[in-house]
Amino acid sequence: MVPPRRGPEFFMNETGVAAGWRQRAGRAEPCMPLSEPRSSSSSRGRPCERPQRLCLSLPRQVPQDRPLNEPAMEGAQPGPGASSPQSDSAEVLLHGVFALRGAAPQTSYALSLTRSRELRVQRVGPAPAGPGAALKLADCIGCVAGREPPPEQAAYFSVFCYPFRRGWWDASPSRQRLARTFRVCVAREAEGNLKLAETWAGKIRELAAPRIPRQEERPNHARELVRAGDLSQWDAVAVLAGDGLLYEVVNGLMERHDWQAAIKKPLCTLPGGSGNALAASINHYAGNTQAFRKELLTNCTYFLCKGLYAPMDLVSLNTASGKRLFSFLSFGWGFISDVDIASEKYRQLGKARFTVGTIQQLAGLKVYKGRLSYLPVETSSSVSSAPGSPSEQNSHHVPCSNGHPLHILPQPAPGAPEPPHEGSWPEDPLLVPFDQPVPKHWTIVPEEEFISIFAIYQSHVGADFPMAPKAKLHDGSMHLFYLKAGVSRLGLLRIFLAMEKGTHLDLNCPHLHYIPVRAFRLEPFASTGLMTVDGELLACEPVQGQVHNQLCRIISSS
Repeated sequence: MVPPRRGPEFFMNETGVAAGWRQRAGRAEPCMPLSEPRSSSSSRGRPCERPQRLCLSLPRQVPQDRPLNEPAMEGAQPGPGASSPQSDSAEVLLHGVFALRGAAPQTSYALSLTRSRELRVQRVGPAPAGPGAALKLADCIGCVAGREPPPEQAAYFSVFCYPFRRGWWDASPSRQRLARTFRVCVAREAEGNLKLAETWAGKIRELAAPRIPRQEERPNHARELVRAGDLSQWDAVAVLAGDGLLYEVVNGLMERHDWQAAIKKPLCTLPGGSGNALAASINHYAGNTQAFRKELLTNCTYFLCKGLYAPMDLVSLNTASGKRLFSFLSFGWGFISDVDIASEKYRQLGKARFTVGTIQQLAGLKVYKGRLSYLPVETSSSVSSAPGSPSEQNSHHVPCSNGHPLHILPQPAPGAPEPPHEGSWPEDPLLVPFDQPVPKHWTIVPEEEFISIFAIYQSHVGADFPMAPKAKLHDGSMHLFYLKAGVSRLGLLRIFLAMEKGTHLDLNCPHLHYIPVRAFRLEPFASTGLMTVDGELLACEPVQGQVHNQLCRIISSS
């Protein structure tokens, strides 16, 4: 227990707190005090006197005369009492002793802000102290500081939290709004009091921000974070970057031991790269006009604020070397992949990098030799409809219309039971080992010379390239395009110019073929050319993949 002090005492240890995605703690509300702290008539107009005074604004459910440190206090968990800063200065960041307005005379409260992201509260004074309480800043959504109206010299800071709490009528805990307003009256000048209040408010905001790095520090860093991190405190995973970083996040989730529950965590893409194909696709599915840069970011942020999400297909890709990857956007080999990778050096140009890359690749047009096989959607539908077929046995998704939100954030409260972990990745019933030929009901393309092969599962391959305008988030198919050798450079340029408007199929180019498929296999005759998965480089080798319908969830429009 901390003894009463005549004067104010506080200290702050220097600490580095990394900012990151913030937890959505219930419905967002403005970070404003519930009401202006009122001062009693006896103290109005007089300079601040020691000891410090504290004004506590409690919810209606908690009587004002209830001691602050009672375990029944809403949003507080029984915790260690506030200790003096000298006893555990490595743990305590800020410490102060305050008087509680409205409480019994000579009663004060010691507040300690700790590195463990808690605001500890302990009653001190002549009356016996209770066990103390701790407000968890992980449940904090904001903290503001301000001055009381003149002639008062005091200041205040208000903390706003949404902790989980169970009422006697509740079957399960739910988040309840909790606000605390502390009156700061340290110095005789208003500026000194406001500075101290802002110090507390600023440090609380830092500790309330989740300790996640602001940006990816190295390749596959995001993949490592989500693979090993504790996801239970998050309602969704928002990625402010291009499509490549989201590809890392998806594969990191699928590499977890609890991947079945982790991959159901709603994902959100906020465009911050040069391609932003998934963000453009989601904007397209919402019925919005084509958008770029800030406008596209604004639209995607609006979807995140609404908190609605819908299912999205993933494609399982297997390579001859034994790798297994999960893709949400595309797989490519040849011209389009060459443009994507070769234009990396022009990333500072934004989406104009693809135009520069296209011109360069046209000058040195290449032909790639290999065998392409695929399972058309129509054929797979008739085969899978047979009773006891593999696809029927492995299907556990319920079809629904595209973009229709199935759920609303937030997720269930912590402690809710998670789906059982089966310990294995989803099977690929449509695929066979590479040393076996594809099934007889598959189609094998007779030509073996290609300019480009590209399978896309969303509508856009870039912010301004609607390659498959009719695609859906969860239509259960890949939209396979392949361009046979023999097309002229001028004809290829016309195709790409038309692709900006989504009219490339209207050209009726005899070299360009399009077919919706459930699965495919690509077997290059030589390890030449570049392969890409969601815009990321992949070694050139035999690859096959199939769609997994509605395997993950993505923040989308209503």
